[in-house]
This record gives sequence, structure tokens and C-alpha cells, in this order.
Amino acid sequence: MYVIVLLPLNDKFYEYKDDSIDTFARNELGKILLTTQLDTIESEVKDIILNRNKHTEKIDKFLRHTNLSLKEIILDPHLALLVLSTAIVIGSGYIINSFYDAEKDLINRPRKTLLDRHISQRAKITAYFTGNFLAVFMASAVSFRAVVFFSAYIFGIWLYSHKLKRMAFLGNVVSASLAITPFFTVFVYHKNLAPVIFVQAIFLFLLVLARDMVKDLENLTGDLTQDYKTVAVTYGTRFSKYCVSILLVATVFPTYLLITKFNVGYMDWYFKGVFVLLIAAIVGLWLAKEKKQYLNIHNLLKFIIVGGVFGILLIDPELLLGRFI
Repeated sequence: MYVIVLLPLNDKFYEYKDDSIDTFARNELGKILLTTQLDTIESEVKDIILNRNKHTEKIDKFLRHTNLSLKEIILDPHLALLVLSTAIVIGSGYIINSFYDAEKDLINRPRKTLLDRHISQRAKITAYFTGNFLAVFMASAVSFRAVVFFSAYIFGIWLYSHKLKRMAFLGNVVSASLAITPFFTVFVYHKNLAPVIFVQAIFLFLLVLARDMVKDLENLTGDLTQDYKTVAVTYGTRFSKYCVSILLVATVFPTYLLITKFNVGYMDWYFKGVFVLLIAAIVGLWLAKEKKQYLNIHNLLKFIIVGGVFGILLIDPELLLGRFI
């Protein structure tokens, strides 16, 4: 009998096949993976096996990380800090965005501006810096890498709000990238970088990018007044509609892959529904001529995005419930 064991080597995990490590695999690792591995790392892997006590802690940590129940994941204090930090940074991002868009919102969102008048610009800045400081402080309890990540994320949001959002295409791409960045927080923390995650990220990126460009159509009057060089302002509404239509059609490809190539459980019903909603969005886009009509398309795309987040629960409800117990 032979077994093949997952072993850490130079911060990567390799697999090794050998009759002699059956007992060690069962007693020390507790998890056996049947696969094959290149002979080129045989000597290094044997060295790890001979010095297994030195690597036991690293192996145990890896196995604990990959066999967590849903309950353990939810109750993980470090993960809770990351999620809370992300929420605070996003909230602070809305504040700084409102700070720089104060004049534009007088035209595009007069009702919102009536509420903003009760909050001074100084109060907004104070809340912005306080929130970001608190987020980075909480991230420091997780790791130094978390501090670097949130510091870079905060800087990216500020740069977008202050400069980049005024630029055609670049502002939209940066906005969409910043929007989906929190999507990776949980998966990177748990080292879950499976291909399906990247396909899902592409799906969300295309939708968010399309939604952002529709938002520019919706806010065309204010952007013209404040000299924002958006796609709609620079190239016209017709060209902007073509861009949005291309993005929505492109969204079909990751949607098709998620349905046919990956096991997404009951969530395939969500993706099938997305096909219909995308067609409705494209038709509605070309019929739209007024701000309210663009707002309806904007809300429809937002509904698809939010539905995708909650739709994750449909992947396998029984599995999720089983892991929570």
C-alpha cells in the first residue's frame, strides 16, 4: 500500500508518494490525498519526512486552515476584524467621495444634498480620518500584511475620489476594481484561490464596470457642469451605450462558464436568471433617454450584483448547514 501526502516546501505544498510514510501520514497529518508528484523534489520531500517534527506545526496549521467548519470560520476573530475593517473603509470611502462631489451633487442629487447640508465638510473629513485610522488599527491585530493591504486600499479610494473619477475609462476601471477588492478578502485570508473565485470576480467586475458607466449617463448634467471627463461627457451618450452593451454581453461568458464548468449548485438558477436580466438591461439602456430611465437600469444592475452576493448561499445549502453544526 502507498499513500501520497501533502507536504509544505518553501512556502508551497507538494505531494509525495512513498510506501514508508503510511503510518506517519495517518498519525501526524490525519489526511491522505491520492495524487502524483514530480520526482525532482523527492530528496527534499524525504528530508521533510525525516525531520517531520520540525514541520509538524506548519502542517497542522495548514490542515486546520483547510478543514474549518462554517461555524469556526464565522467565529474567527481575525476574520471578523478584517470584515469590520473593510466595512469601515468602504464607509469612509463614501464620506470622502461625498466630500469631493459636494458641488456636483447639488445638481445630480439635490435631495441627498439637503441632508448633507446638516453635516459640515470639516465633520466629513474628521469622520473619514477617524474611520480609516480605526480600520488600520484593527487590521494591525491580524497581521502586518493586513495593515499594508488596507493602507493601499484607503489610498486607492482617496486617489479615485480626488482625481481618477474625473478621467474617462480610467476612473470607471479603478472604481470597479476598488468595488470588487473586498470580495477577495475572505478568500485570500483562507487561502482559497480556486479558479471559480477568479471567474466569479470577472463576472462581478464586468457588471460593476457597466453599472458605473450607466451611473455616468445618469449624472451627465452634473458631470458636464463640473468638467468631469467621463465617457458620456467626452464621447457622447451613444458611444457610452455601446461600451455598456459590450460589457454586458461580455458578462455572458463568465456566466456561461460558471454554469457549465463549475459546480455552483442551486446558484446556477441565479446565473440563468442573469441571462434574462442582462437582455432586459441592454434593451432598456437603448430605450433610455432621461435620468430616471438610466436610474432604473442602474438599479437593475445593482440588483444583479447584490443578488450574486446572497446567491452564494444557494451553492449547497445542505453543505453549509452541515459545516455549521
